Amino acid sequence: MTPRPDGSRAPDGLSLVAARAVTSAVDAVGGYAGGVYLRSGTPGLLLMAVLAGLPGRLMRPWWRMHVNRPFPVAEAYRSGRPVYLGDAEEAMRRFPQLMAGLPFPFGSLYAPVRSGRTVVGVLVVLRHATRGRSVGATDRRRMEDAAERLGAGIAALERDGTPVTWDGEPMTVRLPGGTARPVRVGHFAWDVGSGAVTADDGTRVILGTEPVSRPPRTVDELTARLPPEDVAGLWTLGSTVARHEGPRVRRMRLRGPDGRALLLELSARGPSPRLAGTLIDTGPEPVVPEAADRIPRAMFSLDRTGRVTYLNRPAEELLGLTRAELVGRTLAESLPWLANPAYEDHLRASLFSGDPVYFLARRGPAEWLSVAMFPGGEGVTVTLSSSGRHEEAADSDAGTRSGGLGSPADRAAVLYRPVALAIALTEAVTARQVSAVVTEELLPAFGGRQLAIYLQRERRLHLAWETGFPPGFLDRFEGVGLDVRIPGVETLTTGRPLFFESMEKLAEAYPGIPMDTDVGARAFLPLIASGRPVGSCILGFDQPRGFSPEERTVLTALAGLIAQALQRAQRYDSEAALARGLQDALLPHQLPVVADVETVGRYLPGTLGMDVGGDWYDVIETGSGLALIIGDVQGHGVAAAATMGQLRSAVRAFALTGHDPQEIMGATNRLLIDLDPGQFASCCYVLLDPGSGRTRAVRAGHPQPVLRHADGRAEVLDLPGGVVLGVDPRASYPLTELCLAPGDVLALFTDGLVEQAGEDIDEGVERLRTTLAGVGGVPLAEAADRVIARAGQDENRPDDIALLLAARPALPG
Repeated sequence: MTPRPDGSRAPDGLSLVAARAVTSAVDAVGGYAGGVYLRSGTPGLLLMAVLAGLPGRLMRPWWRMHVNRPFPVAEAYRSGRPVYLGDAEEAMRRFPQLMAGLPFPFGSLYAPVRSGRTVVGVLVVLRHATRGRSVGATDRRRMEDAAERLGAGIAALERDGTPVTWDGEPMTVRLPGGTARPVRVGHFAWDVGSGAVTADDGTRVILGTEPVSRPPRTVDELTARLPPEDVAGLWTLGSTVARHEGPRVRRMRLRGPDGRALLLELSARGPSPRLAGTLIDTGPEPVVPEAADRIPRAMFSLDRTGRVTYLNRPAEELLGLTRAELVGRTLAESLPWLANPAYEDHLRASLFSGDPVYFLARRGPAEWLSVAMFPGGEGVTVTLSSSGRHEEAADSDAGTRSGGLGSPADRAAVLYRPVALAIALTEAVTARQVSAVVTEELLPAFGGRQLAIYLQRERRLHLAWETGFPPGFLDRFEGVGLDVRIPGVETLTTGRPLFFESMEKLAEAYPGIPMDTDVGARAFLPLIASGRPVGSCILGFDQPRGFSPEERTVLTALAGLIAQALQRAQRYDSEAALARGLQDALLPHQLPVVADVETVGRYLPGTLGMDVGGDWYDVIETGSGLALIIGDVQGHGVAAAATMGQLRSAVRAFALTGHDPQEIMGATNRLLIDLDPGQFASCCYVLLDPGSGRTRAVRAGHPQPVLRHADGRAEVLDLPGGVVLGVDPRASYPLTELCLAPGDVLALFTDGLVEQAGEDIDEGVERLRTTLAGVGGVPLAEAADRVIARAGQDENRPDDIALLLAARPALPG
């Protein structure tokens, strides 16, 4: 988006290409909203680039999408295949976390967007549910065609040098209205004295008097199909204009033959019986203000982007605001009391489901309004009326009066929060992931801005996660003992949650306690799992606020879920540390130092899941040369690691006995079949003569090595190979001979280095080749670090990575 002088943002090329694709797709499949997610500058993170047909504020929790989350957008990106959900039941079966956050009946379509063979984003369309019916083949084809056109547009931008990533907020787009008859205009001349008229075709068509034989010659013939009162009014207006002394233009509304409102304009210069007339048919007319003003109930309307488009006079009186103050502004700007998170859920329900929504809203301490929302194709009509439930509001909890969630609408809105958080926590494995889920799910649900999680260890609290607090503020509480009187400790030792509606209340309860702000509210929640204290959780809010009984109950329950997830994560951290230690023991700690050849190995464990992998590398001095081995056992876990250790030992034993490479690969294949039928592994074995550079290689289903020449060229080798180990006991593995010249670098690697969600593996291999070609004359260890640098930044990497580089020293000069 490009800044404009008035501070707004003008769409750039990428924005326009994406916006056109969204509007086209929504129209093609009969949707009411849509959007585009694109890759961001953060690996593994998609950001919503365009949102059409819905208010941006309502969709803020879904602006960010990690590619490994259990949502249809992420699955379409990861798999490169479309996802089609016809109704809520189908969505609940496949993506329960999506429906926990958006518990409304709607259908949705998701198509991956490719630039070339690389997935760069996802096109999304929302539409009304087709209960019991899946998305039809025609709509699927139209959706995929729209995604293909978007991909072609993005590819063209990339060829022109435009970076196709998105790192800002989404651009909100208004969808065009439905197809309508265009505005029609007619012109005529009228002699009021004689009644003679000359009209063009447009006028005759609008008035429904287009004759078969001859055009009308008098105004009576022209207006024969108008109501009598309109004809009389026309004559009266015409005679008034004709008698006026100076230039005059007058307008009036007529009712056309089909009941449609028409606008008539008559003009004349000075007193003259001849008038010029213009007749305008604007098509479907909007709400007539006069009619809406006569309705005794307050009403206003919103378009699908959440802006107020109209309000009647009773609404002005009830709200104490004029049309000029409200029309054109968003709901959050114009009626902030109606824009709290609970009531926004009702607006989301109306926009997503298309069904009317009814609820009570609190406007003031003791003032309740009955709200009804009636959605339509172009927006939502909202009616308001004063509710008689003032006593209930007055008797509600003090926290409710201070801004907590206490109305029936609020209570319904928070019911699915524990479900959403519980589902999300099942996906979290490490303590860091649990804390990130709490930040993403819990804070937005209750309007919080700060979060701190402390875990108990040896009767002291240690900070495990924080967000939103001033830098260094929490350092003074690090490692406090359980005998210190501060709320974070007391909520854990007593098992009782503590709620403070303002910082003043907190200071009164704990005199002298350091505070990071003079305003705001705090909630301190005990993290207790299976009766055992785990730690404490602190929620911070920017403004003073109360906590209704419903909120207190829900927050306490959520704290229990968080505690259980953290307890599970602590066990994972311990077990993962042991598993990584086991794997580390199976990998070589030091590679042999050999004259005329330098070798460097790197290993990166996967960052998703707790199982160790089966990747390995090795360098062995044999009587025939230097053996370079890399392999990858299928699967993860202790079994894969054990198999890896057995294969590594077997290959080492075969190599030290002086066997040829193809014999070693065949023997290892038969051994794996005997050891563990059904388990298989890939492997590449290279035997290098350090003095001459003569190289012999065999490959069993493993990725092709990459060779960087001394002049900087890099190529992917084409080594003939056999099937993976462990499948066919009679498999043969052809031998390939090549030569490593001085200055050449050979790269052996496992597929975790070149595989990435939503990307063809060939793209990853090409990226590796380009990186290796660009390392220049840096030391081999630095070259290895550069090759795996990008993969090391991914906090959600599903697979392990093994890399082995071997280089012959360059000739002097």
